[in-house]
Amino acid sequence: MDGIVLLKEDHKTVERLFKQFEKAGDSDHAEKRAIADKVIEELTTHTWIEETVFYPAAREADPDTKDHVLESIEEHHVVLWMLSELKDLDPADERFDAKMSVLMENLRHHVEEEEKEWFPDVRKAMGRNRLTELGEQMEAAKKTAPGEPLAVPSARTDLIGIGCP
Repeated sequence: MDGIVLLKEDHKTVERLFKQFEKAGDSDHAEKRAIADKVIEELTTHTWIEETVFYPAAREADPDTKDHVLESIEEHHVVLWMLSELKDLDPADERFDAKMSVLMENLRHHVEEEEKEWFPDVRKAMGRNRLTELGEQMEAAKKTAPGEPLAVPSARTDLIGIGCP
């Protein structure tokens, strides 16, 4: 599978989870917890493969992507910290739904930027063969992704220039 297609499929998976969360009843805490846990798992893995495989390859193929990569890493930083907070937050806590709402807003913005503004340029710079190779690398990297959001490189504040060789 092409690397950009793989990332878009991840985006669709997370959007489906967001819609399920939005449809869940206000007092259906068990369902909201289960959905949030799946969102945490999906996004932790997704940010991992983007940061360890996709972003460095995109920078190599098109150095003009530097600003987008840096902005994306900062967006990941915020998302990963929110995920780590959601992980330990009781779904009955009045902040739980609000935190999920802010997470969804941030992610939807991030996805729109990637898919509409950035992926087309990366696709041109890389070509089909390289993107297929990258998709295979990202699929393999999913198997080694951490389960803890704060283990993803951009969650750490002491890492400068991540994804920016």
